[in-house]
Amino acid sequence: MPYFFCRLNPPRPTYAFDMSETERALMGEHAAHLNALAQAGTLLIAGPVADPDGPWGLGIFQAESADAALALTRDDPVIKSDSGFTYDIYPMLSAIVGRPTADTF
Repeated sequence: MPYFFCRLNPPRPTYAFDMSETERALMGEHAAHLNALAQAGTLLIAGPVADPDGPWGLGIFQAESADAALALTRDDPVIKSDSGFTYDIYPMLSAIVGRPTADTF
């Protein structure tokens, strides 16, 4: 089954540092959504990336197709909230997948 690199772009570069309480709650919903996908085996890894230009989210999904990967990202509460988040989705040409060393969720 194909793998997809998904980059979650926040509505502003400072989002991770200056979230409102409402935005923090939304990120909690986002994390719960990703945790459910990880438990189902669809999401292999996810987390914030410390980019000097502003943090963004990384997710590696396993999906049947690009359309299926797009559907997974459209179901994310941050996308459904219409609060300025976007995903960039890139199919991976190949992948080496190891076993996790610890439960991170």
